Amino acid sequence: MKTALLLAALALAACSSMPDHTATAVSSRQFGAQKDGRPATVWTLRARGLEIDVTDFGATLVAVRTPDLAGLLGDIVLGFDDVAGYESGDNQYFGCTTGRVCNRIAKGEFMLDGYRYALAKNNGPNHLHGGGPRSFDKVHWQGQVVGNASTPGVQFTYHSKDGEEGYPGNLHVRVTYWLMPMSPPRLKVMYEATCDRPTPINLTNHAYWNLAGAGSPTVLNHTLWVDAEHYTPTDDTLIPTGKVASVLGTALDFTKALPIGLRLDQVAATAALGYDHNYVLRQANGLRKVAELRAPLSGRWMTIATTEPALQVYSGNYLRGQPGKNGKSYPQRSAVCLETQHYPDSVNHAHFPNTILAPGQKFESTTEMTFGAN
Repeated sequence: MKTALLLAALALAACSSMPDHTATAVSSRQFGAQKDGRPATVWTLRARGLEIDVTDFGATLVAVRTPDLAGLLGDIVLGFDDVAGYESGDNQYFGCTTGRVCNRIAKGEFMLDGYRYALAKNNGPNHLHGGGPRSFDKVHWQGQVVGNASTPGVQFTYHSKDGEEGYPGNLHVRVTYWLMPMSPPRLKVMYEATCDRPTPINLTNHAYWNLAGAGSPTVLNHTLWVDAEHYTPTDDTLIPTGKVASVLGTALDFTKALPIGLRLDQVAATAALGYDHNYVLRQANGLRKVAELRAPLSGRWMTIATTEPALQVYSGNYLRGQPGKNGKSYPQRSAVCLETQHYPDSVNHAHFPNTILAPGQKFESTTEMTFGAN
C-alpha cells in the first residue's frame, strides 16, 4: 500500500513539472523604470503550452516561448530583460509596434491636401518607423488585460497628438495581443485607429524570430515560404522606385520553401546588405496565410496570416552581437523579421495601396502567428 501511494505521489509530481497544455493564465510583473521614471509592466499570457510576454513600453512583444520537438519551451523572439534594454542603443526595434508609419518615407516628407509635411530623417535621407523620440516604439502605452479565461489578451492604447513627429491630426491607436488557445495555439495581433484629420498610418510588429531560440547563432538555415510573386524594387536608400517586379527566378523567390541563406550572397552586396525587401502578397484581401518559417533542428515552425497587402522580409543584417535576454547575444543575421504592412513610402506613390486614414474611418489590421513543432 505504501509503495502504491509513493508511486502515485511521484507520478503526480512528474506531471506537475510537465507543461500544462490546457491551462490559460495572465500574470504581470514590474519591468523596471523608464528613463522618465515611469514604471514599465510586462504581462505574460499562457495557453496550451505557449507563453507570450508583452510590455507597455512600445506596445512591445518581449518573448514567445513555445515547445520544440522534445516539448521543451524556448524563447524564439529577440529582446531584453527589462525596459532599460529597450531604451538603449542596442535596441533595433525589437518586437515593438512601429508607427505612425512603419518602414520608410522618402526624404522624410509627403504632400497631403496641398500641404507638405516634414518628418524626422532618421535613416540617412529618409524617415524610418515613425521617426524620433515620440515614435510608437519609444512611448509608454496604457495596458490592460482583456478577454476571458479561455481567450486572454492584453490591450494597449496610445493617443498620438496632432503634430507629434510631424504627422497631422490626433490619432487614437489600439493594439491588442490575443492568445488563441487552439490546437496548435496562435497569437493574434489586432490594430485599430481613428483620427480627427487625414493622416498616414501603416502599423506593424517588428519582432525578430529565431525558431532555434533567441541567441542562436544564425537564422540562415531556417526555411522560408512567402506567398508572393512580386516585390517593390528600391533605390540605394531602400525607397521604392514605384515599380512592381517579379521575384520568380531571382534570389528573392520564396514561392517554394528554401533556406534563407541559400542565395543570400546574391543580395548581400546590394544596398540592403541581405534581405530587406517588401513582398507584394499574391492575395490582396482578407485574413489569409502568407508565410511559413521552419527551423531544421528544433522542429519549430510558425505561420503568418494577415489582412495586410505586403510583407517585409528582413534578415537581421544590422544585428551586431549586442547583449540580449538571459545573457545571450544577437549576432548579424541571427534572426529574421516578417513584418506585415502596406508598401513602404505609399504616401508618395498614388498607385500603391492607400495609407491615408480620414476622420470617420477606422483603421483595422489583423495578423495571426501560429506555432508548432514536428
